[in-house]
Amino acid sequence: MIIVDRDMKKLQKKAATLVEALPYMRKYAGETFVIKYGGHAMGDAKLAHQFAQDITLLKQVGINPVVVHGGGPQIGEMLKKLSIQTEFIDGLRVTCKATVDIAEMVLCGSISKSIVADINTAGGRAVSLSGKDGKLVTATKMEKTQPDPDSNIEKVIDLGFVGEPTHVDPTILQQTIANGIIPVISPIAAGDDGNTYNINADTMAGAIAGALHARRFFLLTDVPGVLTKDKEMLTELDPDDIARLKADGTITGGMIPKVETCIKAVEAGVKGAVILDGRVTHAMLLEIFTESGAGTLIRPSH
Repeated sequence: MIIVDRDMKKLQKKAATLVEALPYMRKYAGETFVIKYGGHAMGDAKLAHQFAQDITLLKQVGINPVVVHGGGPQIGEMLKKLSIQTEFIDGLRVTCKATVDIAEMVLCGSISKSIVADINTAGGRAVSLSGKDGKLVTATKMEKTQPDPDSNIEKVIDLGFVGEPTHVDPTILQQTIANGIIPVISPIAAGDDGNTYNINADTMAGAIAGALHARRFFLLTDVPGVLTKDKEMLTELDPDDIARLKADGTITGGMIPKVETCIKAVEAGVKGAVILDGRVTHAMLLEIFTESGAGTLIRPSH
């Protein structure tokens, strides 16, 4: 009898979770969510399978997930195996022709196909795309400047085939979604100059979310969200809050480009962008289907 009672309590807890989630399922049915997937979560087999299950669940409850993935560490490993030396400037990999070819091979090949296979195994239907497919994303060469330490004059830094999205045509994504298929997108795109460019996955995902006017843009990272100086998580911010937190030194380092990507997305029409820890089991589901959430939600300014 005691065992039955314990089992009943577990079942009641599960039922309560479903009841809490139901209003959010209704709220988000038919909406598009863009998810940037990367970091350590992508390199952990168990977390990768859980991510695929979460994406499949979203589709099954009526949400349209669109996945954009990164793959910097995997590209680095392949370059090392091939003895191709690269350098980084301000976190961006200087990308020669050989490097961009390797990046395309790794991103559009092994990584993208692995994510698609995981989603299909979990019961979903996914397809691998890149920015090149259907002219989804048009890129231009990224221009970066850096002050000369001696003269303090800004000089142009050549990053090679590193690009940034200048135009997104979501037609192929809309057609894919309409057919019940989950797009998995690699951050590779072609330019009007005919060259292939490697794009930062956060930037690519934000641009796609804006073009789709997504209800939510999720940025899965290796930190819980935006933290205070006392390491407490801030659950909701708007661009004005972010400007203040950058000014007082609360938001620094690698978090700055992430919040700026989120701001661009909400300014482009996304209803809300969320920074959350992809290493936490089912973090995205907790953010979507519970009152407390699991990350930092960035909304447009009122």
